[in-house]
Amino acid sequence: MSKNEKGSVSTQSLMNIERITDYSLGTPNGELVYFIIHPTNISVLSESSVAARIYSLMNVMKGIAEIEILCLNSKENFDDNKAFLRERMDEESNPIIRKLLLQDSQNLDRMQVQMATAREFLIIIRLKSEKESDVFSYLSRIEKNLKDQGFTTRRANSADIKRILAVYFEQNVTSDRYEDFDGERWVILNE
Repeated sequence: MSKNEKGSVSTQSLMNIERITDYSLGTPNGELVYFIIHPTNISVLSESSVAARIYSLMNVMKGIAEIEILCLNSKENFDDNKAFLRERMDEESNPIIRKLLLQDSQNLDRMQVQMATAREFLIIIRLKSEKESDVFSYLSRIEKNLKDQGFTTRRANSADIKRILAVYFEQNVTSDRYEDFDGERWVILNE
């Protein structure tokens, strides 16, 4: 690939994405539709309740052949920052600076504990040969099946899909809005 060709390759093509629609991610291997499952804190459930949740998930999975599951961290990971602070504390000779570094590390620990349950679970449906006229009724049946099994869910829209990609590929969980094009927020139209 020449330098000119390499420079004109988009991020989407590098990630093997053909398009992002209002409800899906188009790839050469099919269209991916994401259902966001709101997690349940199973640490407070009884053993029988946890078994019931597992059974419900099993019912969903055996009813949908095209199902894939993805789990993402939906909050930041501070491990690199904490390792850096530990290294700095070991190197630092000034006790006041060492104390400040320890306080920073403890603050990161507190933040990470508060976000420990910040996971996002996704059910992914790969559409391959469904007729366009049948897609929405098919997806509605899947969403109804998930809700009937006791899962709080919704179908991801294009903004959700962009956020999922940012978390998956870049570990970017801090942005509020994701642009379709670099610098899009700076373009002023009709002036």
